[in-house]
Amino acid sequence: MFDKLLIANRGEIALRIQRACRDLGIKTVAVYSEADADAPYLQSADEAVCIGPAASRRSYLNKQAIIMAALATGAGAVHPGYGFLSENADFADAVGAAGLTFVGPSAEAIRTMGDKVAAKKAMIEAGVPCVPGPDSALPADIEQVEAIAQAIGYPVIIKAAGGGGGRGMRVVQGRGDLRDAVALTREEAQRFFGNPDLYIEKYLERPRHVEIQVLCDGHDNALWLGDRDCSMQRRHQKVIEEAPAPGIDRALIAAIGERCANACRRLGYVGAGTFEFLYEDGEFYFIEMNTRVQVEHPVTEMVTGIDIVAMQIRAARGERFELTQDNIATRGHAIECRINAEDPFTFAPSPGPVAALDLPTGDGVRVDTHLRAGYTVPSSYDSLIAKLIVHGATREDALVRMRTALAGFSIEGIATNIPLQAELLAEPGFVAGGVNIHHLEHWLKQRQVA
Repeated sequence: MFDKLLIANRGEIALRIQRACRDLGIKTVAVYSEADADAPYLQSADEAVCIGPAASRRSYLNKQAIIMAALATGAGAVHPGYGFLSENADFADAVGAAGLTFVGPSAEAIRTMGDKVAAKKAMIEAGVPCVPGPDSALPADIEQVEAIAQAIGYPVIIKAAGGGGGRGMRVVQGRGDLRDAVALTREEAQRFFGNPDLYIEKYLERPRHVEIQVLCDGHDNALWLGDRDCSMQRRHQKVIEEAPAPGIDRALIAAIGERCANACRRLGYVGAGTFEFLYEDGEFYFIEMNTRVQVEHPVTEMVTGIDIVAMQIRAARGERFELTQDNIATRGHAIECRINAEDPFTFAPSPGPVAALDLPTGDGVRVDTHLRAGYTVPSSYDSLIAKLIVHGATREDALVRMRTALAGFSIEGIATNIPLQAELLAEPGFVAGGVNIHHLEHWLKQRQVA
């Protein structure tokens, strides 16, 4: 039962974790790089420790520096947030070896679900539907790979077993392209993930991206908190998320949710996690599990009223959830727009000082951000600077509320994608609901031509 927690992250998620800790009566230690020395959220932490220069590998990815900061300040736990070391099993092991609590699942669970081949095998054993394809790594013999691809049926997709973030994957339309795709993806897998293993699956051509949020307390209590639709993507990066996913039978969602909860029990999973699926023609296909809190967790919080970050921390403290599956209900509809410091047409990053900031307010409007006027957005990190979330009684109500909130959101001094988000909220396909994962990129191409 720790009473002080170190937040091994930065930006809006660091501030979000601080808020959950305050509600739980837990003191916080913020760590920061030299580039984040003037970050506003450092002032609201109980303590703040500089852990290195701007380069992530020497600060937010520096396992030893983070653990030393926790020990020096008397923190009993480390919360990794998302990104950086949040799904690094070696870091989870190192935190435990130092006598600290890692706010997340065990290193073993992270390793299993972080390896796409092992994860697929575990999901098949748990009865979770998966994309057609073998549950083992590809052999080195390219002729054997060709036989496997032929049996699955083209098009197929080659993926890095240890991949993520949209890297380490290639679509292959026919046999003539397979050899080069395998060679290039294997090289990329080794370079980016230190693991040359690949796997192959059927390529679904018009799927939606639908997620199931889970929470587990370590006492065999595994809960699923409804679903999210994250199909509005550019280069495999999510732009808009919503809950629940429009137009999908709720009984089907419940059946998938129960299977995800059962898989967590089999894994001995503790904390928050997200099962990601492709959904096409009425069928769900598991693709991966994120063993951490998601960027888009607020939409689930808005429709369920459950503080996912606080529940994460409670699970790490060894508490047994009082919450049961029967107590969980989804009410209304929530939408999240990711606000990035980037040009809304070219998507070029736009770091720099924030000259003025005007945040939207009103019923059902939430803004998660670490910005303030005078703050300089650094060039060293991801361009995400805020998340705008709205809740309405219906999806139509939420769309109207989001349009109003975007119109009242002003960030001066840097370029942001707010104008793009405003366009998307009026785009007929998205307004109708149920777009597939290629919809946004197709729309962006048409926008460029126009």
